[in-house]
Amino acid sequence: MGKFTIGDRVRWNSEAGWTSGKIIKVHTTDFSYKGNTRRASPDDPQYEIASDRTDHVAADKEAALKKA
Repeated sequence: MGKFTIGDRVRWNSEAGWTSGKIIKVHTTDFSYKGNTRRASPDDPQYEIASDRTDHVAADKEAALKKA
């Protein structure tokens, strides 16, 4: 399982620069995100993160996230 859980605060480097937010969902199986299939597994989960600054929700792998 991943090192982050729902409610954890994280930061990541988006196309607009470093931003922060809160994890709202953890995916451990493949899922659809904005019309694309994202790959996830228990060993390589993906996270949905709600941005602190905007209403944007991002999906990223664990390697792209840092504890805030």
